[in-house]
Amino acid sequence: MSRYIGPRNKISRRFGKFIYGNKKYYFKRKYAPGQHGILKYRKKRKSYYSIQLLEKQKIKYMYGILEKQFKRMFNIVSKKKGITGELLLQMCERRLDNVVYRIGYAISRIASRQLVTHKHIKVNNKIINIPSYNIKVGDIITLENKMKKNINILNTLIINKKYIKNWLKWKEEIMGAECLRLPNINDIEDKINTQLIVEWYSR
Repeated sequence: MSRYIGPRNKISRRFGKFIYGNKKYYFKRKYAPGQHGILKYRKKRKSYYSIQLLEKQKIKYMYGILEKQFKRMFNIVSKKKGITGELLLQMCERRLDNVVYRIGYAISRIASRQLVTHKHIKVNNKIINIPSYNIKVGDIITLENKMKKNINILNTLIINKKYIKNWLKWKEEIMGAECLRLPNINDIEDKINTQLIVEWYSR
């Protein structure tokens, strides 16, 4: 199961936006990585090719997806009816590791991915350990029973549960959430220009 294991703060600094890493170090050095990162000439006008590439890379790092898998996802949604860019973003948002993060079980997608791979997450009362598993409308996402008493998860839920997305409904009695509908582009606070990504892969 492949995943990015390189420097994390450098990724956020490259895009000029906090994606993952340590917020303290990102805000301390909010300029591009490298010995010339802070110099003005690094802020020169980017080519359209560069803008497309950066937008594609940004969404990949956000959701923790590598190039081969991301391209395969694009090929799948490009054959469906609808706006390709929005369908691609929807497919990323429906990933189980992202849904676990959206519910508030984990403080980051990296932490939520670990919960999934360690078999701590159930979908419709069945343990699923595949981070890329796509959630469907009506699915119920809950914790494995012993993890419902985990102090770290309980503390994270206290902070993050109030930010749960409106396409997910929190159910207190089961300490889980139900997928009410498929997410749309308006449900995602990180504004992504999906048209640039479609243009990149359509070259």
